Amino acid sequence: MDERAVLPETTGPQEGERDPVAAVLPVGSLEQHGPHLPLTTDTLIACALAGEVARAHGLRLLPPLAFGCSHEHAAWPGTVSVSATTLHALVTDVAASLGGVPLLVVNGHGGNHVLANTVQQAGGRMALFPGPGEWEAARAAAGITTTNDQDMHAGELETSVLLHTHPHLVRPGYEGADHRAPERDHLGTLGLGAYTANGVVGLPSRAGAAKGRAVLAFLTDRAAGHLAALEQARRQHGQAR
Repeated sequence: MDERAVLPETTGPQEGERDPVAAVLPVGSLEQHGPHLPLTTDTLIACALAGEVARAHGLRLLPPLAFGCSHEHAAWPGTVSVSATTLHALVTDVAASLGGVPLLVVNGHGGNHVLANTVQQAGGRMALFPGPGEWEAARAAAGITTTNDQDMHAGELETSVLLHTHPHLVRPGYEGADHRAPERDHLGTLGLGAYTANGVVGLPSRAGAAKGRAVLAFLTDRAAGHLAALEQARRQHGQAR
């Protein structure tokens, strides 16, 4: 994948000529992803998916928010977090500045829980994508053998997507980085460091570029449902585009 796809390249006049159904905002994080994936993994995945969705559905692509709520990863060097209050404010401000264009928030980090509440409060002007069920469905469609819970961090899914989009950023040794931590009841209190020494919870050894490609293709199609919901909400509220 072209690195330039991370940032939109349109000009003001070009955007002025368009009437997009929605704008799409990738939201990621800057946090450890084991010894084999970069700190920017969640942002890169969110950008890759947002770019595919924008191209497929004619949306306005926005630059990413590259910091998220990553406090559970504070035990490792390189992790940087913002508060839930800050992330909520950033997304809300971005949405408010779009001149009435609805916002599709593409979230690449599971710890950004506040985004669900942000969207709930938006009165039909935002949608959050993908949801947990959509990630699970994408896994099944792509032939990924693990579930969201089993493979929550730097595992089969995330490694597969980066093997497809940014293979040069996947460090050698991912085949031996598997770590299982089936019980993580106190993750929010103790952080991920209480459950894994290498920062991985999942099975990156099972990753493959073809799986990553299939995940993105499946989710790109599924985005249509969220765009339809945004349009339905617009009609219900009598909002003009």
